[in-house]
Amino acid sequence: MITSARASALIFPLVMLFAGPSPAAQDAALLKDLTSVIMLLGLPCGQVVSAKRQADNDHIASCQNGMRYRVFVNAEGRVVAQKQ
Repeated sequence: MITSARASALIFPLVMLFAGPSPAAQDAALLKDLTSVIMLLGLPCGQVVSAKRQADNDHIASCQNGMRYRVFVNAEGRVVAQKQ
């Protein structure tokens, strides 16, 4: 009979093997990237606190200061942030 400790020791490595990157970690990276883009474009924001994906390379970013921007890649391949 397998004890619960031994079962956990067998299951844990399998879970780690099949588990993908954490969605929270991806979200944190996205928020940081959007914050950087908005800052580099010289727009007031502070820090992006949430983002909603519209399409590939198209997000609505909500800033710490209450501002909202649509951040996307335009037809020329440039990153643009439009105030919402």
